[in-house]
Amino acid sequence: MGASASIGQVDPEPYRKAALASGVDPDVVTTVIEKASLMFREAASTIETLHAREILDSRGNPTVEVDMTTKGGVSVRASVPSGASTGIYEACELRDGDKGRYLGKGVLKACASVNKDLKEELRGLDVREQGALDAKMNELDGTPNKSKLGANAILGVSIAASKAAAVATGVPLYKHYAGLAGLPTDKMVLPVPAFNVVNGGSHAGNRLAFQEYFIIPVGAESFSEAVRIGCECYHTLKKIIKGKFGGDATLIGDEGGFAPPCNARGGVELVMEAIETAGYSGKCFIGMDVAASEFKVEGEDCYDLGKWYPESERNDPALKMTASELGDFYAQLCADFPIITIEDPFDQDDWAAWADLTAAIGTETQVVGDDLTVTNVSRVQRAIDEKSCNALLLKVNQIGTITESIGAVNLCRTGGWGVMTSHRSGETEDNIIADLAVGLCTGQIKTGAPCRSDRNAKYNQLMRIEEELGNAAIYAGASWRTPMDLLTPAGEA
Repeated sequence: MGASASIGQVDPEPYRKAALASGVDPDVVTTVIEKASLMFREAASTIETLHAREILDSRGNPTVEVDMTTKGGVSVRASVPSGASTGIYEACELRDGDKGRYLGKGVLKACASVNKDLKEELRGLDVREQGALDAKMNELDGTPNKSKLGANAILGVSIAASKAAAVATGVPLYKHYAGLAGLPTDKMVLPVPAFNVVNGGSHAGNRLAFQEYFIIPVGAESFSEAVRIGCECYHTLKKIIKGKFGGDATLIGDEGGFAPPCNARGGVELVMEAIETAGYSGKCFIGMDVAASEFKVEGEDCYDLGKWYPESERNDPALKMTASELGDFYAQLCADFPIITIEDPFDQDDWAAWADLTAAIGTETQVVGDDLTVTNVSRVQRAIDEKSCNALLLKVNQIGTITESIGAVNLCRTGGWGVMTSHRSGETEDNIIADLAVGLCTGQIKTGAPCRSDRNAKYNQLMRIEEELGNAAIYAGASWRTPMDLLTPAGEA
């Protein structure tokens, strides 16, 4: 919830009146109140304790949760998500590797990084100085990819610090993020949601190679209406899938989407049918996260769309495509369906294929870098220079701090890119990406289907933010790729 006043902030006027009635100089009273308020605010912003523990993410794997308290009594909690299809250039998620415990996926080492190293070194630092705090943690880690302390340890503290700063300064978290990024807070943009309603690849147990298919309600009038439209399309899709494939096909994947036994084109056809049947043609568009690095054949110019097929069916030559053939396949899908965004269409190192596709379809269709860019400014800069894609998938745990995430977003803006804020497949109930999407004015968010509490926690938070902002809330809508235009006064664009 948004705070209305910072800790220690006191209206001096009643005390000035009482002082005047008592014959005491009211200016003296005001000075005392101001000094006391400053002391309270400083204490509220000064780290006192840190504690990390193992909790479970939405897939039943351990992840890191961090509690932070300040000297002034502010207490906050942050938890860290985890991906399944992870890019090889992401910051290091530190796991224990003990096969006798959680099959090697424990995070006691990362928790120890917080409870020993970071706890001692960060005590006394000011949570309002996010950049300095994040830089200190990176310095203590001393590795290029945060492999010593673990990006999961560092990010837990970084998120907790941002939450504590928002409480201490008396602003909602989304406005605090806007302040960190140097963005206005008098008007704020609610993102267009990309509902992942069909799951495949590493997020499901079906044969579908492409990982995610989205319903995107660009034509909604508000975020809350977009949620309603997404839910109606989702339930309509369930009926369609059940009718075509039977009840088993309506079982859900990691992110709440259905996992029908269809091929790559069939996923688009199902989503299109749901949109049309629900009555939202022209209001809803389609997107995909291909996650092509997951089915690229190492050392070959070959993408194997049969990777998850039954073994007896995997050798079908039609399932093997070169980068050029796969690019043509995407172009045909875009010609046949209202596809407005494609994420990770090629392998994270297939730079030439990325550039070719962006040149071919990038004006009408957003091409999003995830495994390619991993929220890392050096890889984003290369992608900008080589025109490899035209949008960033913002995942804070790929880079490991709030400060570096904001830096990546700012760099994308200078390159004319779009930004889509994203969850991970292994999520928690923490909903900070909702605040981040609004605060950084990304204009787009994907956080799964409107199903499962770990996904709906983010959508619910965005509806709360929209309600709280009232008339100051602007739905990104048709400006989903350029939401900053909505904050720019007429004549200044």
